[in-house]
Amino acid sequence: MSQPIVSILMGSQSDWSVMEHASLTLNELGIAHECKITSAHRTPDRHHAYVTGAAERGIKLFICGAGMAAHLAGMTAALTHLPVFGVPLAGGAMDGLDSLLSTVQMPGGIPVATFAIGKAGAKNAAVMAAQTLAMSDPKMAEKVKAFRAAQTAAVPEEPTGWQKGAAA
Repeated sequence: MSQPIVSILMGSQSDWSVMEHASLTLNELGIAHECKITSAHRTPDRHHAYVTGAAERGIKLFICGAGMAAHLAGMTAALTHLPVFGVPLAGGAMDGLDSLLSTVQMPGGIPVATFAIGKAGAKNAAVMAAQTLAMSDPKMAEKVKAFRAAQTAAVPEEPTGWQKGAAA
């Protein structure tokens, strides 16, 4: 396997059901990545050591998924100069709105690019990672173009089962 250049972080095992969509999308785009569970609250020492050593290991950006207080992306951004993409996860009393607000409300100078709550956000964070990497990698740019073209081609012009001219 190639050296990972993207790191997908999540706060707990339960986050994998959403964050696996980021991993699947990166796989589809041919981007080497690693997935780790590291909680900003429950494993702060592990998180600190992992994030601060990531650039030396070749990581170019982070995709962080967390729910409820959702401090994982913010804490990651505070510890690194690398780009951080935040994916708020549903759950808790506000079903993801709390996560969205926590992820998007960062102090000036510590940015987290924040995506939609849940599966769509995880997938979009992976596509944005590819687009970011494509700015300095022409081969990646071609992969992104092909990915987008395949998405477009997969959308039918008419719904399956519809018969033109059929009476209601």
